[in-house]
Amino acid sequence: AHLVTGATRTARFEGVAHDSGISFYLVDNDPGQGPGLHRHPYTETWVVQGGTATITVGDQSVNAVVGDILTVPANTPHKFVATGTSPLRMVCIHASPRMIQENLE
Repeated sequence: AHLVTGATRTARFEGVAHDSGISFYLVDNDPGQGPGLHRHPYTETWVVQGGTATITVGDQSVNAVVGDILTVPANTPHKFVATGTSPLRMVCIHASPRMIQENLE
């Protein structure tokens, strides 16, 4: 499988093309970068591997650091932004073979 990259260094894997039941992003964002508020019709799990982030899930925000694992329930609005001085490296696991996203802002 080849990971598709776009305008950032973040790589995307969509499982449906590889007979996999999950999809994921390998996030590699500079401080200040991150997606706007959005939601998915399935759960998402984040594993922080480097840097720090402010993650908003519903009406709660948390500061995430290396080693943190966070989950987002299906249909719950969420977003994150890389903070600190080093790049945010994080795996965002989508519990779906297809990525489905509704942008809310």
